[in-house]
Amino acid sequence: MYSALFRRLPGSTWVKVIQVLILLAAIIVLLFGWVFPWAAEHLPISENTVG
Repeated sequence: MYSALFRRLPGSTWVKVIQVLILLAAIIVLLFGWVFPWAAEHLPISENTVG
């Protein structure tokens, strides 16, 4: 999967590495900004079961 992504990106090897790092940073921002807060609202992770 990663090699297919790396082959599809334009540019030389260093440009591809920079593009992959930018994509990785964007995915992390997306997860922490929207996905994890949404999941925290919908999952019962704040309920304690230990008395």
